[in-house]
Amino acid sequence: MVAKPRILLGVSGGIAAYKAAALTSTLVQRGNGVEVDVVMTAEAERFITPLTFASLTARPVYTSLWDLPERIPHIRLVREAQVVLVVPATANLIAKLAMGIADDLLTAALLAARIPRILAPAMNEAMYEDPATQANIAALRSRGYEIVEPERGFLAERERGVGRLPSEERILEALDRALARRQSLHGKRVAITAGPTREPFDPVRFLSNASTGSTGIELAREAALRGASVTLLLGPTQLEPPAGVSVVRIVTADELYEAALVHAVGADLTIATAAVADWRPAEHRESKLSKSGEDLTVRLEPNPDVLAALGKCKRSTFLVGFAAETGEHETRAREKLADKHLDAIAVNDVRGERGFGTGDNELVLLWGADGRRELGRSDKKTLAARLLDALEELMQCS
Repeated sequence: MVAKPRILLGVSGGIAAYKAAALTSTLVQRGNGVEVDVVMTAEAERFITPLTFASLTARPVYTSLWDLPERIPHIRLVREAQVVLVVPATANLIAKLAMGIADDLLTAALLAARIPRILAPAMNEAMYEDPATQANIAALRSRGYEIVEPERGFLAERERGVGRLPSEERILEALDRALARRQSLHGKRVAITAGPTREPFDPVRFLSNASTGSTGIELAREAALRGASVTLLLGPTQLEPPAGVSVVRIVTADELYEAALVHAVGADLTIATAAVADWRPAEHRESKLSKSGEDLTVRLEPNPDVLAALGKCKRSTFLVGFAAETGEHETRAREKLADKHLDAIAVNDVRGERGFGTGDNELVLLWGADGRRELGRSDKKTLAARLLDALEELMQCS
């Protein structure tokens, strides 16, 4: 854990709210000067009083958007904390967050948070397993929330099933991981290229590919959460870049080449996920070419090799490439690893429902003469965390 962390603890209205008080007591006794700010919903106050948390934390407890409104508490609280943790997270709270509803202090703070957000659900098994709740949890996971899955056990309704609040040990493990991640890249400069390039043929036509930039965007988001100063060189995409990173928009391979030489050279870590067009039309027409019914031949010329250029002048930068292949993908990736002077390369086979434009991916990380780690198949947010974990290990050894 980081020294003297500041945690924002949200408490929503379930019977497990009393366990949040026990968790608070554990946190303040851990001996690292932790500060805990508690935000309670109106429903939570029906189960446990704010006085309990105020006594445990020796700090004010916030229950309303109108507590010290001149300080804008829903913004200030998440700006001052390293992580926000909700114990318990009820089905109602989860549903509101999934819909973007911010009608009280806790939901408004969570919506405004750009720090790790951890939810520990607790509810009846039927509510937890309902398709609506499962869809809401999946939506929040896709937006970066960490969910500490509830456990099976005795429930308040005198039933046994899944829905019991996770153990304090599991919640603390998730909290410590989030706090550690906040510092692992602190002070490091990270440059990431992402998305496709577009090579114009005429004012309305271009050569490109199916890349959406989602892998690079998730890597930028994860690196920023780990405390890095991140520059994202982003090609044309409909996806929104994450908050808290510097974004440089590019369109063509030439533009990416120029931007990379400015922003990626000298970075501590550069990850090149962009799907750069290998060729461009040799001739760019100033007006739209009208259809004539006849065959058309377009001569192509090579684009600059951005990754090779970075490899030649990387100096102390740890340079990571990406290889999207459709056959003998690891063999081809190792050739690129050597030819372009990379420190590591992440490779995936884009045949089938993987890679460009998909919700998940499958990656293998290669380095050195025979270094290899399978990162598995998962959603791109999870893979981004796994990849950065592996790269941090390699950077420490280099």
